[in-house]
Amino acid sequence: MPNAVFDAIRGNISSFLGGAAVDLLPGDAEIVADDTTFSKIISIEERPYCFIARRESLSFTRSETVFCRELLTAFSGLFSGFQQEGYAAQFRTALLASIMDITVARSLRGDHRKGFWPIQQLIQLLKNLSYQRYEGKPATTGFLVHRTTPSLLRKLVRERRHALVPLQPHEDISPDFFSNPLPYRFVDGTNLFFVANIQMQVTGVLHTSPSLMHTDVERLTQREIFSLVRRAGHGAFAMTVNEVSEIEVLISPATLLVRRKGAWAIFDPDIFRSFLAGSIDAESIDELLWTVYALSKERHGTVILIYNQGARKLALLKKGSVGGNDPVGRLLIHRVQKRTICDLKKAGILLRILSADGMTVFNKAGRLMETGFIFDTSYAREVVTGGGRTTAASAASFFGKVIKVSQDGPIELYQDGRLVYRFG
Repeated sequence: MPNAVFDAIRGNISSFLGGAAVDLLPGDAEIVADDTTFSKIISIEERPYCFIARRESLSFTRSETVFCRELLTAFSGLFSGFQQEGYAAQFRTALLASIMDITVARSLRGDHRKGFWPIQQLIQLLKNLSYQRYEGKPATTGFLVHRTTPSLLRKLVRERRHALVPLQPHEDISPDFFSNPLPYRFVDGTNLFFVANIQMQVTGVLHTSPSLMHTDVERLTQREIFSLVRRAGHGAFAMTVNEVSEIEVLISPATLLVRRKGAWAIFDPDIFRSFLAGSIDAESIDELLWTVYALSKERHGTVILIYNQGARKLALLKKGSVGGNDPVGRLLIHRVQKRTICDLKKAGILLRILSADGMTVFNKAGRLMETGFIFDTSYAREVVTGGGRTTAASAASFFGKVIKVSQDGPIELYQDGRLVYRFG
């Protein structure tokens, strides 16, 4: 019975772990674990079962393993609560609909035992809001949930030159919190956020400082809110509904839990750092990975190759250029060639380069070699299921690490002609 029920949520777990193979096996046999295998023994109905997750090439991060442990605890508890004969199908339906929400709430509550239900209410409130439209546009909003004292919070806000407008009396976050559209129309999760304690009582509204200048990438990836979350007490988090009706949960260290297309996923920078380690320097990796998330959020497609061979060989792989022989296009490309990822990000043009058609190629020093590059897809060694970007990504990955972003949001990592990880 546990295995049949596990099958109902297998796809959600696999998707959350970037396409990892997952299974639940009876017994408590020791699994030989390595960096690409995670296993845990759990007890269901006083019988041992072993959960296994395997992923080629990429090791599991701490955030992923913590989430899996919370999920397995929730699964064990929920399964034990549904024992009436004839209710198996109903239980699988309930589990499929709620297990990931429950796991997210459990992971956010930390050691605060009474924090689960208020957090779950906030998740449900924002799920409902994510379907809301106002005058044809998606409803957006944001909450910063702190775990520090009011005085330390006020000090933090002053240090960051923000403004905090207190709300008296405090307002509980309830199912009808947004029954009036004014709160979410005004507090839109861009530069205005509700401030709440862990009991989910709104204590004020935060207005981020207009004097803090941010690039498009920093704005799209909420870098300032991450800074506040990091300093607002252990276990603090922020939760927003963004312009594309996704729920983003910002936790520390800088990691995102994202509810996209009805399913939860994790954007964990450590996964990208592990994938790109040894290909380019650490600073370039960080600048690139957050730009990639911004592209995903904005629904701009791209293919990025971190090329590991010489420039002469690259010329043989070129089938053309998106700009052709247009003199203006050649001039613009020439002006940005050989600049580093960090330079392009600081200049505010990295996002624009990557969102243009064609492949973008960087060398191992993080310097731009080509943009608008049309790759020779004959190097793809197997039949590829997908469109032109997928074929190009697969072919190019024999010459370096490849990151592909689809126009509908998913981020994929390719190595040696194979898809090794998928987010969203």
